[in-house]
Amino acid sequence: MSFSLAERNDTIIALATPQGIGAIAVIRLSGAKAIDLCNEVFHGKDLLKQDSHTIHFGTIRDEEKIIDEVLVSLFIAPKSFTKENVVEISTHGSSYIINQVIKLFLKKGARLAKPGEFTQRAFLNGQFDLAQAEAVADLIHADTESSHEAALNQMRGGFSTEIQELREKLIHFASMIELELDFGEEDVEFASRTELKELVERLLRVVEELILSFDLGNVIKNGVPTVIAGKPNAGKSTLLNALLKEEKAIVSDIAGTTRDFIEDEININGVIFRFIDTAGLRETQDTIEAIGVTRTQEKMKTASLILYLFDLGDTDLVDINRDVNKLENLGVPFVKVANKTDKADPKLLATLKKEHPDALFISAKNQENLEALRAKLIELVNLDKFKTGNTVVTNIRHYDGLIKTRDSLLDILKGLEDQVTNDFVAMDIRRSLHYLGEITGEITTDDLLANIFSKFCIGK
Repeated sequence: MSFSLAERNDTIIALATPQGIGAIAVIRLSGAKAIDLCNEVFHGKDLLKQDSHTIHFGTIRDEEKIIDEVLVSLFIAPKSFTKENVVEISTHGSSYIINQVIKLFLKKGARLAKPGEFTQRAFLNGQFDLAQAEAVADLIHADTESSHEAALNQMRGGFSTEIQELREKLIHFASMIELELDFGEEDVEFASRTELKELVERLLRVVEELILSFDLGNVIKNGVPTVIAGKPNAGKSTLLNALLKEEKAIVSDIAGTTRDFIEDEININGVIFRFIDTAGLRETQDTIEAIGVTRTQEKMKTASLILYLFDLGDTDLVDINRDVNKLENLGVPFVKVANKTDKADPKLLATLKKEHPDALFISAKNQENLEALRAKLIELVNLDKFKTGNTVVTNIRHYDGLIKTRDSLLDILKGLEDQVTNDFVAMDIRRSLHYLGEITGEITTDDLLANIFSKFCIGK
C-alpha cells in the first residue's frame, strides 16, 4: 500500500470507533478541505470562523434531510494528530447513520481512508518518527499494564531518543572522515581513530542492551507461551481450569482424555501467559493419542516456559527424575509442579522436598498453593528491568535493525584494528547510520511504509 502525491493531498474519511451499534460513533476527516466539506453539510455555527480545538453542536444534513444531531470537533492545521485540518464528528452509533454520513462526505469529494493512513500522514508530516508511529498501533492493542506502559514510552519517544542520540554521534565522525577523504593527498586527520573506537564501543554497549531487552519486550507485547506438560491424568486440565477460573478443559479420571491442545490466556500481574494444555507425556498404542503426544513434544520445544506437572499419588522418584532430565535437555525454562498433595505418600513427599527443593507443591483440585505458582511464573519472566524505566524493544523490525547495526559497528572496529583505508571505514559508518535511520524512519522506502501501515486498522 503506497500513496501517490495526489492521494496525499486528498481529504480522507473513516470511522474511528469500532464497528457495531453503540451509544456514539466518531467519524474522522483529515485533509486541507476537511473543515470546508464539513461546513457544507453542517447546520449550526459557521465552522470556518471557529477556533481550533472547539466543539460545536448541530445537525448533519443531506440537502434538507436531517441525518443526525452531532457534535463536531475542530482541529486546525498544524495543531492536529495529522498536522492537517481534522474534523471529528460524533454521531449516534446507528450503522445506518454512520453509513449515511460517510456516503454524504464521499459525494462531496472525500475518499475512504486506507488502513493506517491517518497515522502515516502524521509521520509524513513530521508529527513523530516511524518508531513512534508503530507504537500507536501497539498502544491500541495493549491489553495489560506492562504492554500499555511499553507502547506509551515508545510513542512518547523513549526508544527514538536513544536511537537518535546514537545516530547523531556517528554522523559527526562520518562527516569528519568524509572530510579527510577530500584531503586524501595531504595526510590529515580530522577524526581521532582512538575517539572513534571509544564511541563505537559505547554505541555497541547500548545497542547490545537494547537487543537483549527484546526477549522481555516480546513477552510484554505478545505474552508467554506456556506448555502444561506431564503424564496423563496428572491434573493438567484441572490446573488449567483452576488458573483460568473456568471449566475450559475436560476433566476425567480416564488417562489420555486430552488428545490435542487447549489454549487460553491469563493475566498475572500485568503479564499475559498463553497456557497450552497438552496430551500427556507417555508411550501409547492409541494412534490418535500418539499423535497428541508427538505434538506435545513439538510444542514443548518452541515454548518459552514449561510447567512440568506430576501426580504425587501416582508416580515415583525414578519417573520424575527421568522426565526432569528430558526437560533439562530441551533447554527451555521449566517449573516442577507436584500436584495432588492430599494423595502424596509422606516418604515420597519428604524425599522430593530434599532432592527437588525448587519444586512447588499444589493441589489443583482444591486450589491450594496456586498463588505461589503464579508468583513463580512472574519471577521467571523478570519484569524488574522493565520497571526501572529502561527502554525495552518490543518490535521485531526494530530488533532486526539493531542486529544489523551491531554487525556494522563490529565491522567498524575490525576496520580500525586492521587499519583499513578511510573509504572503507566511512562505508561501514554509513551502513550503521542507514540501519539506525531505518528504525526511526529517517530512511524509508514505499514498500517499508506500505508494510507497516497496512497492519493498522482503518480510521487510525
